[in-house]
Amino acid sequence: FVERPPNVDLVVRACQNRRIAAAQDEPGLLFDLIDAQPEQGRVTVTIPAAPGRKARAATLAIRFALVILRRPCNGADPALPETVSVTLVDVREVSQPEDGSEPVHWRLLTTHGVATLTDARRIVDLYRTRWIIEEFFRTLKSAGFDIEAADLGDPHAMINFVAAATIAAVTIKQLVQARDGNTDQLLSDAFDPDDQPIIEAISAKLEGKTERQRNPYPIGTLAFAAWVIARLGGWTGYYGKPGPKVMRIGLAEFNAIKVGTTLKLLDV
Repeated sequence: FVERPPNVDLVVRACQNRRIAAAQDEPGLLFDLIDAQPEQGRVTVTIPAAPGRKARAATLAIRFALVILRRPCNGADPALPETVSVTLVDVREVSQPEDGSEPVHWRLLTTHGVATLTDARRIVDLYRTRWIIEEFFRTLKSAGFDIEAADLGDPHAMINFVAAATIAAVTIKQLVQARDGNTDQLLSDAFDPDDQPIIEAISAKLEGKTERQRNPYPIGTLAFAAWVIARLGGWTGYYGKPGPKVMRIGLAEFNAIKVGTTLKLLDV
């Protein structure tokens, strides 16, 4: 917190019950202090689905307070100041989830100013974007392009590979988010204009006779394209939802088809 650049703010989930500077009648530990604060309000958010967990609406009780963290006793640079002031935003789900999963409880330390419930909600929303960030890096790594295993000795080649993989990973992430038709994005948000007639032709070719084998989304939407790419990636339309691995395979298949449409095989 002390050494952050002046143009950077932080939101960090606290996992340790840190020592704090407190008045004589106040607790001297971070969690004890926030536990003693009254609720400043409640907000309702959607907790997205995850393996073994269904999506659900969660009502969260919000507490926040300015806290003064003490420098750790062991291992800290003695040149650092004795204390640093940050805000702690405490977020707790008020009821037990019906699926038996653990209720949400986040303790978020931030350098952002928090004076109102609206400010606190903004911190919660900022923290929740970590899911998108984690899924993006998962696509770059184990669920997609496995960049950590790339055997490239030339640093410039590695930079070019990671840049290309990053662009593809963003497209894959957009397709995963659009697969249920909830993002209102257009096909042009992730594809070139020339890609649309190819995607429409593939959709018509892939559609089957049953309702679940037909593309349910409007032509020109990213959800329409996501259905096509998922089918190309091996998704049948019947079981589960297509994830980044399926979208990666499907996007590679689509790009191969796209290249094929440009070939003129006059002399084979």
